[in-house]
Amino acid sequence: MTTKSFRFQPFRFSVTFIVLTLIIFPSFGQEKYLRWVGDSEFNAETDDPNFSPCGPEAKVLQYFNTNAGPQYAGEKPALIRHFNSNYKAPENNHQSGMVRIRFVVNCEGKAGRFRLLEADENYAPFSFDSSITDQLLRLTREIKNWHILPYGETTTDYYFYLIFKIKDGQIIEILP
Repeated sequence: MTTKSFRFQPFRFSVTFIVLTLIIFPSFGQEKYLRWVGDSEFNAETDDPNFSPCGPEAKVLQYFNTNAGPQYAGEKPALIRHFNSNYKAPENNHQSGMVRIRFVVNCEGKAGRFRLLEADENYAPFSFDSSITDQLLRLTREIKNWHILPYGETTTDYYFYLIFKIKDGQIIEILP
């Protein structure tokens, strides 16, 4: 009867140990990632505590899932009228670029979790004067007639955004 003797192989052991470690502990010490880039978790410092999506976070549709333009009573012409009537361009402000306000509309047609992203005319990060951004954010929050989005036999929550093209402090275009 022959017996095989065990021979320790340090290299093979090291490789096996490393592979098993990577498989067993892939997220050890890593931050939790959101589902999509731009998803907005509740922020107690900035968000209305009375606003919440109706369904789970994983079911909030992204703006590209709705395949539609502004979901607002009166659609884009009404949005343009709202901002043209209420936005007051700051005097002597020559800032230009874009301000994107992204938010969630819940199944009741209420909006919340507003987030700003600002860029100059070359798409580089840029901070506009608060006299512009505070006003755009306030006017966007005032909009109360967001459409409820049907989803099968129920309604659903969805993300939406408005992009304001700014030239010398004036709104020159609202997208989408």
